[in-house]
Amino acid sequence: MSDLVLGIDVGTSGVRVAAIDQAAQVVAFAASAMPAAVRDGDRITQAPAVWDRALDDAMRRLASDVDLARVAAIAVDGTSGTLLGIDDRGTPVTAGSLYNDRADEASVAAVERVASAGAAVHGVTSPLARAMRLQREESVVKIIHQADWIAGQFSGRFDVSDESNALKTGYDPVSRAWPEWIAATGAELRRLPAVVPAGTVIGQVSSAAVQRFGVPAGAVVVTGATDGCAAFLATGADKPGDAVTSLGSTLVLKLASEQPLFAPEYGIYSHRIGNLWLAGGASNTGGAVLAQFFTADEIRDTSARIDTKSPTGLDYYPLPSRGERFPINDPMLEPRMTPRPTDATVFLQALFEGIAKVEALGYRRLAELGGPRLNRVTTVGGGAANEVWSRIRETALGVPVLTCGSDEAAVGVARLALRAIGAQAFS
Repeated sequence: MSDLVLGIDVGTSGVRVAAIDQAAQVVAFAASAMPAAVRDGDRITQAPAVWDRALDDAMRRLASDVDLARVAAIAVDGTSGTLLGIDDRGTPVTAGSLYNDRADEASVAAVERVASAGAAVHGVTSPLARAMRLQREESVVKIIHQADWIAGQFSGRFDVSDESNALKTGYDPVSRAWPEWIAATGAELRRLPAVVPAGTVIGQVSSAAVQRFGVPAGAVVVTGATDGCAAFLATGADKPGDAVTSLGSTLVLKLASEQPLFAPEYGIYSHRIGNLWLAGGASNTGGAVLAQFFTADEIRDTSARIDTKSPTGLDYYPLPSRGERFPINDPMLEPRMTPRPTDATVFLQALFEGIAKVEALGYRRLAELGGPRLNRVTTVGGGAANEVWSRIRETALGVPVLTCGSDEAAVGVARLALRAIGAQAFS
């Protein structure tokens, strides 16, 4: 009986695998850690063999909890912008160039000269600029993304990517094609993969994958997405106006929209997932500011004394240091956290209120750029568990603020596979 789908999340620190059922409930989960990336000056790389070993280990762990013969479909997500060069058999001939690896100055300059303003290829870590370096390596036939290569371990195909992973390499999700200007950078289009929508069935698992992993011959492989998009999907957000706020060290917003939003001055670009676009921005405010003044235990204990029905009236814009990128693009913006009350409870409440105001301003900024009206916000990250902060945010946002059962990217990409094959595919 085939009644499960697998989602595989490949990051820089490990591989996570989730098996979900037809109701998108997690049946089994396994993870395997990986050694840290190799740093050599500005270069940050990781051997694909490291990903491969962690994949084997995670799949073995999963197989101890669930019968992999039940798997109907598999999808993979990877870190956005991580690349490698392969030969004509799919064998890596370069190290993996990680998302935060720096490109050489000449390639960055070539991209900056010709890339459209809205393309997500600008900056010193540009995947397109790094692809130009990889194509100069001996024996490189194709340059593909981390998720593409891991998916190839199941499908045997190493020539196809998805619209989400290809975005930062220069793919245009609006025209659904590699743009002509890429050739003018010196990047060779023939070395880039074919691109299909995220959640596309690209074939059945190979005989090698059946032997290696124990998945059934009839299982299909579905194109995935980046890890960030997969984490969004894991929350269950799937309608225009649904949003996900990540309350970690920084504040990251993602909004589901019926149309793409691009504003490079704010670091905003949009991933195409099915009939939706996921647009987002990241502020420098967040948990890092709180940690400057309170320990985790102090935040928990002090929060319990906050009266959310009595706002402080203090107009804070909490930042850990000078500079902001979204929703205000000002590298010289100074933190605003004065006057500081002598009462720690009032001070923490004012910080919570200030971060909530930045969050509300962020969603208004996305609306100004053409985004939909906000319907609900699901919260992930360390701050999601703070109920007092959630009530303050709910007041500032004017919509329900929810917590989610999972923000695991492996679960989200499994949901993408489930959606691709539909309930009728199960037997």
